[in-house]
Amino acid sequence: MAGTTTHTVTHQPPPLVGHDLFAADRALVEAVERHTAPELLEEVRAELSSIGVSAGSAQVQEWAAQADENPPRLRTHDRYGHRIDEVEFHPAWHRLLGKGVGAGLTTGWVRPGGHVRRAAAFLVWTQAEAGTCCPLSMTNAAVPALRTEPELAAAWEPLLTSMIYDRGLRPAAGKAGALFGAAMTEKQGGSDVRAHTTAAVPLAESGTYTLTGHKWFCSAPMSDGFLVLARAPGGPTCFLVPRVLPDGTRNVFLLQRLKDKLGNRSNASGEVEFDGTWARRVGEEGRGVRTIIAMVASTRLDCVLGSAGLMRQAVTQAVHHCSHREAFGGKLADKPLMRNVLADLAIESEAATALALRLAAAHDDGGEAERALLRLALPAAKYWVTKRCAPVAVEAAECLGGNGYVTESGLPRLVRESPLNSLWEGAGNIQALDALRALQREPGALDAYLQEIGRAHGADHRLDRAVKDLFSELADLEGMEARARRLVERLATVLQGSLLVRFAPAEVADAFCASRLTDDRGASFGTLPRGLDLTAVVDRARVHLPA
Repeated sequence: MAGTTTHTVTHQPPPLVGHDLFAADRALVEAVERHTAPELLEEVRAELSSIGVSAGSAQVQEWAAQADENPPRLRTHDRYGHRIDEVEFHPAWHRLLGKGVGAGLTTGWVRPGGHVRRAAAFLVWTQAEAGTCCPLSMTNAAVPALRTEPELAAAWEPLLTSMIYDRGLRPAAGKAGALFGAAMTEKQGGSDVRAHTTAAVPLAESGTYTLTGHKWFCSAPMSDGFLVLARAPGGPTCFLVPRVLPDGTRNVFLLQRLKDKLGNRSNASGEVEFDGTWARRVGEEGRGVRTIIAMVASTRLDCVLGSAGLMRQAVTQAVHHCSHREAFGGKLADKPLMRNVLADLAIESEAATALALRLAAAHDDGGEAERALLRLALPAAKYWVTKRCAPVAVEAAECLGGNGYVTESGLPRLVRESPLNSLWEGAGNIQALDALRALQREPGALDAYLQEIGRAHGADHRLDRAVKDLFSELADLEGMEARARRLVERLATVLQGSLLVRFAPAEVADAFCASRLTDDRGASFGTLPRGLDLTAVVDRARVHLPA
């Protein structure tokens, strides 16, 4: 109709769809090649490209938006007034979760090179919709805890590591796959799990108990089973709580409410009440914290991976927009100041990816030295990488200008999600204090860390100087707790620098060392010093869409 068209819309970047998120991420591809046995590499590449293509497809992006826009709903009762305590999800959620399970994101403990290949897939899948990553993470992490009880592991591990998503609450023995959640935190105890009051009373059958208490945070409350900490006669103990008992009856698992969260909206997190709830002990009485250590280490690694994935997607979006958007006579990405911002963001993203995959490789190795390295490097990485995620996401949104504040752009979802991994599995102070305990109580952890960064000795004078400064920090024990954050930040950035100097292109390592390991750095992104090859850094981060 005449008068309804004012002009043709031009000067917009093409949709960032239809590409392989794995293959387009050069830093991730190189890390996988570095840490994967040659005989597995072809298989792993194909597997990761498959999930990369899926995550980059228009269909999965549509499902992700639908899942985020339609949060789960709690149904406590059926139409007749019977308690059912179920969580309803949008169909898109189930499609996404099914793809995640089918891609092997719960199989890290049972396949050759399992942790590295799963870590790369987790980093990629986070970029599709991070909300599905919580049940995938908890299910994978439950495996080492259950292995403390061989009988339980024999029954549950094949289900948890299955690549079949079998939704619906039924007895586990009749399912083709199962998911796990966790209920650890209580409102009066928070991170201090030894202050928790949920009580466990032994039953006549050996290893079985009833639980009574309230959990302030229950992860993935729609799952088939849960790891729960409760106070048994012998002290804090780990338990397995199935949602459905072997005879088909529902266990007492009273969902009080779902949390209304800033981000991670497609995923359910809730409060749960136990009132005579049947449970099976996992590990020895009084050794609950020790039993869940491997689980916590696994989920903390996933926090690092999740943040690295969110950063990668934020950088991808920013570089893509600026590579196609023109202003003031040229492409935004070619303007010196914007190039500085994009390169700074890209360096942060690549450093996070290199560190996350190195830690996954340490899980695969399993040797004493690698376990010692994880004891110090994992809390340091969890502290630092997860904290860098939010400023990266916000700066990336700013690169899109006002478009980055509009939900359709995808950046607001990344911004809302970005603080999450810093809060989950122990916030910043918990990680800093955990690293401090490793330094004070486990000399082998520091030895392993120093051996790792020592492999880059002499390759960059700024890194060598940063290592000397770190030694000075470690030598000064006075008031160490108050300085724990500063120390852990240095531990993380020096380790990142050592990895980039050894494995990244010269322009990336140069920019990182110049801006993260010296005093010549600004407080915000886009303050990289002069003399760096920023064009090459930005080009490395750019996604090239198929013609």
